[in-house]
Amino acid sequence: MNRSTPPFRADMVGSLLRTAPLKDAREKFKAGEIDAAALKAVEDAEIVKIIRKQEEIGLNGITDGEFRRAYWHFDFLEQLDGVTSIDGDSGMNFKGGVGVPKALRITGKVGYSGHPMVDHFRFVKANTSRTAKMTIPGPSMLHYRGGRKMMNVGVYPDMDGFYSDVGNAYAKAVADFYAAGCRYLQLDDISFAYLCDPEQRQMLKDRGDDPEKQPDIYAGMVRTALANKPADLAITMHLCRGNFRSTFIASGGYEPVAEVLFNAMPVDGYFMEWDTDRAGGFEPLRFLPKGKHVVLGLVTSKTGTLEKKDDIRRRIDEATKYVSLDQLCLSPQCGFASTQEGNTLAEEEQWAKLRMIVELAEEVWG
Repeated sequence: MNRSTPPFRADMVGSLLRTAPLKDAREKFKAGEIDAAALKAVEDAEIVKIIRKQEEIGLNGITDGEFRRAYWHFDFLEQLDGVTSIDGDSGMNFKGGVGVPKALRITGKVGYSGHPMVDHFRFVKANTSRTAKMTIPGPSMLHYRGGRKMMNVGVYPDMDGFYSDVGNAYAKAVADFYAAGCRYLQLDDISFAYLCDPEQRQMLKDRGDDPEKQPDIYAGMVRTALANKPADLAITMHLCRGNFRSTFIASGGYEPVAEVLFNAMPVDGYFMEWDTDRAGGFEPLRFLPKGKHVVLGLVTSKTGTLEKKDDIRRRIDEATKYVSLDQLCLSPQCGFASTQEGNTLAEEEQWAKLRMIVELAEEVWG
């Protein structure tokens, strides 16, 4: 029952809590006390340490913890042609009133002409004997937050041109990562989960988008991005309801998007948040076709409290009422540090959770 290809029975979303030496180097770089080369040397050393730690725990999909990024999405998107980052309200207002002071603006035609993260991936691949995993935001993330109001006037008179350009830019990025040796690529496309929340749907309506149509539009962008996906490239998609300093944005079960999610995109697996009742029940899993996998995010990355194995086992059993055990895997519901600030738990608590996931996967799937 164990899997030799991604997603793995015991897996993780991607980001890890930034270590003290890394945070310190970031501060010094910001203050002009060290240069970019000195910062990279610290990043390299800290990433090698967390690669070893992931291997030691028994994970097979290995990431760099997103240690070279400040944000899970901005750092990728702002390097695309035609995209500029600006200081300002991102429109991401988390429960508890926390906002993110940065946004993206479309200032020209969106395209792809190389990306620094391809080298970030190469570094992980060169430093592990296991499967190096790369995480990037899904294509919808360039549209979902700001919509049309974040586009310079006249750049895209027709939105179809925008959606097409983004999909094609992503297709080039996918090809680039593949050429660098990537065989496990994850699209963090959380808009699909946000589209399950009545408040978020209203927000889209208010700005002139149709929440009934957006899932199909976003799925179309993913199809364009993966039109030439090589057979040996495993693609997963991660969905969550917001993750910033242990807060969240959205609520609502997956029912409104389940059919599109599972059947309209050529992805191999889905990392799905199910750590609280905000995510609804497992009923939407009935739409999962044979040959695809869902990684159940039953362990929370938002607090340090370690779940009880029996509780997780019981929830895996519940999920098997709708889909076979062979199509399921286990992970935390999100990364531990979607942004460099990280969630409110200790590094040791993070590793304890990942260790437990590996042990449980062994017990459940053998």
